[in-house]
Amino acid sequence: MGDTGTMTATSITPPGQTAARSARGSYWITTFGCQMNKADSERMAGILESMGYQEARAEQEADLVLYNTCTIRDNAEQKVYSYLGRQAQRKRSNPHLTLVVAGCVAQQEGESLLRRVPELDLVMGPQHANRLDTLLAQVEQGQQVVATDEHHILEDITTARRDSAVCAWVNVIYGCNERCTYCVVPSVRGREQSRLPEAIRLEIEGLAEQGFKEITLLGQNIDAYGRDLPGITPEGRRAHTLTDLLHHVHGVRGIERIRFATSHPRYFTERLIDACADLDKVCEHFHIPFQSGDDAVLKAMARGYTVDRYRRIIERIRTRMPDAAISADVIVAFPGETDAQYRRTLDLIEELGFDQVNTAAYSPRPGTPAADWPNQLSEAVKVARLQELNALVERKAKERSARYLGRVEQILVEGINPKDPNQVMGRTRTNRLTFFAAARPAADGVPCATWQPGDLVDVRIEQVRAFSLSGTLA
Repeated sequence: MGDTGTMTATSITPPGQTAARSARGSYWITTFGCQMNKADSERMAGILESMGYQEARAEQEADLVLYNTCTIRDNAEQKVYSYLGRQAQRKRSNPHLTLVVAGCVAQQEGESLLRRVPELDLVMGPQHANRLDTLLAQVEQGQQVVATDEHHILEDITTARRDSAVCAWVNVIYGCNERCTYCVVPSVRGREQSRLPEAIRLEIEGLAEQGFKEITLLGQNIDAYGRDLPGITPEGRRAHTLTDLLHHVHGVRGIERIRFATSHPRYFTERLIDACADLDKVCEHFHIPFQSGDDAVLKAMARGYTVDRYRRIIERIRTRMPDAAISADVIVAFPGETDAQYRRTLDLIEELGFDQVNTAAYSPRPGTPAADWPNQLSEAVKVARLQELNALVERKAKERSARYLGRVEQILVEGINPKDPNQVMGRTRTNRLTFFAAARPAADGVPCATWQPGDLVDVRIEQVRAFSLSGTLA
């Protein structure tokens, strides 16, 4: 997630589950972009199933196709139009197909999407995700619906159809009030809206009762949690902060691990770092985008912090949690970025040694200030800088992975390795993907079995790679 996002497309398709036709037919959801979109897709899948839809075996067989879209990079947006073209052609021969575009492209384009793809039935922005049933009811009455107006996000009453039985997303704040000059998120996701801590804890308690072991608290700018909620403490600070929320949900029985994303360096506090160090369930993994290693570029981006401020945050984390993993987002070839400024970004990555960095070349987005600046850099410069950056990121990730070799790590099993059914996969507390044998040794008269999702297993790491590990039972 974060400011640059992760440009992947995934579908809500739990392993081993087949779909039968229901009274309303079948559905297929494809998700582009960040973790917030994935969480929205799970909620919309839950709504569809509550309406009587069931998952299709394949996209081309579905009676309702929904694309949950991302506009943070141009290539992700263009991929959506490619997918839409195939479905629009299919609808011309099958008028009963329901075609939906949700998410950030829908919010950005609105009615213009209908002019570009007249076969669409519903265009809906991310603030309307939990109104899907109401909007589809209008579609069933023969209307072509556009829902992109500012909307207060009500508490969810529909159970999300989770893509995992172990790890769950929990939205804690929607929207973003920042005004980074390159970013379209505030205009497509709206203003910040924090959920009440009591409602968040209630959702987490329900997840624990269902057997979930790990939760990730989500927000476009999660450090802003609570600043739109009323209340001041006797000490004179805001009554609701992310730090307070971590303390509030930490005691939920059954939950073994807590993560949160995405953080903003402007609001990342020592009090939050100390809470993460003190609370046993909070994992030692932090995703904190820095975007550029040059102060002048950061100022042009309107990020609101300096490189030195960012450096102090990382130093404080590593002082309290020496083994903590740090991941980040970075943009190269921002308008006007000189070679020397770009080199400062490389220097910062070399110095701080990130476990993972999501990289992107600057992509002008409609309606953002930087898109209209005259000092845009050429595509050749973007490609060259991104290639050099990616090579550095992978080298530093390999260096960071080396520390795991020979160590015993506790792995939370998430499922079978899709590339090798004889292995299971899971993650360390520091979020390193880890593979090991699926076979569980016999003990105390219990026959040999396989590790199951949700098991916590001690694994000795024997192979390290840039972004994953392999090991054997310790």
